[in-house]
Amino acid sequence: MVNSRTLFFIALLPPVSIQEEVNQIKQYFSDRYASSHAQKSPPHITLQPPFEWNRESVEVLEEFLDRFAIDRGPIPITLSGFAAFPPRVIFVNVLKTPELLNLQADLANYLKTTLGIVDERSQGRPFAPHMTVAFKDLTRQNFKAAWPEFQDKPFQAEFIVNQLTLLIHSNGRWNIFKEFSF
Repeated sequence: MVNSRTLFFIALLPPVSIQEEVNQIKQYFSDRYASSHAQKSPPHITLQPPFEWNRESVEVLEEFLDRFAIDRGPIPITLSGFAAFPPRVIFVNVLKTPELLNLQADLANYLKTTLGIVDERSQGRPFAPHMTVAFKDLTRQNFKAAWPEFQDKPFQAEFIVNQLTLLIHSNGRWNIFKEFSF
């Protein structure tokens, strides 16, 4: 039997009420600016970007994530306004709290040392927590039209995250695979 490699990523998900609010913004970008790619995943804050893992040994990944999460406490998250990575990405801004920065750094180090999971692109840049509402298929022209509308638009939310979420890529979408409680 051939090992099938599957894409996974690890994230923090907001409560359902905030997911619904962010999904409405994603829908607006789809309707108004022809940018629907962000709708292929639930609203989230990426901690570990997509990586390949053998589907047959996913239990090993789950066991290590369980071990990591069990030593953590819930962390507060604050969403505040919008920001962008010009010329293609607009997102809900996530405040860089010490708790969030430490969690991401600890997880990246843990995955690297225990499982050999490393995202080469993230190595050379600081962690920039965000919740994407438009990217990839947002054209430069539509970015220039949308950004003035969103750059000063208010958006405020606070919540406590008490679990890591492992997402799996299947049928062109990212779906929740398993959650690991802190």
